[in-house]
Amino acid sequence: MSENGAPRLWVVCPSYEDVASFTILRERIRDAVASSSLGVSGIEFVLVDDTGGVDPETSALRDLGDVTVLEPPFNLGHQRAIVFGVRSIDELVREDDVVVTLDSDGEDKPEDLPRLVAPLLIAGELRRIVLARRAKRHEPLVFSAMYRLFRVFFRTLTGTVVQSGNFAAYRGWTARHVLRHPYFDLCYSSTFLSLSLELDYVSCDRGERYAGRSRMGYGRLVLHGLSMLMPFTDRIAVRALITFAATTAVSFLLAVAVVCVKLFTNRAIPGWATTTLLLLIVVSFVALGNFVVLFTVFSQSRGMSLADVEEGALGGARTPSGPPARART
Repeated sequence: MSENGAPRLWVVCPSYEDVASFTILRERIRDAVASSSLGVSGIEFVLVDDTGGVDPETSALRDLGDVTVLEPPFNLGHQRAIVFGVRSIDELVREDDVVVTLDSDGEDKPEDLPRLVAPLLIAGELRRIVLARRAKRHEPLVFSAMYRLFRVFFRTLTGTVVQSGNFAAYRGWTARHVLRHPYFDLCYSSTFLSLSLELDYVSCDRGERYAGRSRMGYGRLVLHGLSMLMPFTDRIAVRALITFAATTAVSFLLAVAVVCVKLFTNRAIPGWATTTLLLLIVVSFVALGNFVVLFTVFSQSRGMSLADVEEGALGGARTPSGPPARART
């Protein structure tokens, strides 16, 4: 907290050879905050160089007084890079500060940042999280079709609707405590949905890239979609169990019906009925095997995710004093 009691605003962005876009983004965020009435004491920008320090253009950012450049040891991917950035500054962030995460290419519009942050400052709560709900998108037809199919697939497996991305705002308390949850190592954006957190949504249109071109190919999009499912392993396991139980029950009832027809009537059993019964039995055993594997993976990951809870609780008990010092990497 600054001397006048106003929180600082921390903006965390991942970048993969996208410094030109980040430079534009920084100026537009400064303009958007200056023209609003947020009442923050200042802005700190944190750029995570996801090239692992290979991008030479980041050197020009180190002379800027409000930009911290972080270099992970290797390419983490944009989701994990955001988590790396937030966790790296949690010692500097006060619990009343505001942290905003967004992509550096301009597709998350800086003009929407004040609307995203405003609910946090009005509510005055430390645990509230505000996510940008995607409204209009400017995407190619093929991508739009694949995205719609993914949303249906995601909802079928998890029971949750995908409607947000990396554009999020929360207090420093969340950055220092909640972001330590191991599920964030799997996927940043969907972990907010998988945990029982207090979420608010602000409708934001998708913007257009400022400079360069996206390096997110369809292969990486598929991997990103799979990573979004990982924090929902428990829900997927429950739905798999329900599916297995329903399939087994149907198979058992059909088997009883076939046996009754065979023993107590003179009717011939159609060939398709026997084939269908055998198919359902095979599907039941396949579903059982998949559920056992999924449940085993879930139980192990659940155990690992709770391994450092006590350590995090002790670490969260510390009370920082004095103004945060600037760290440069």
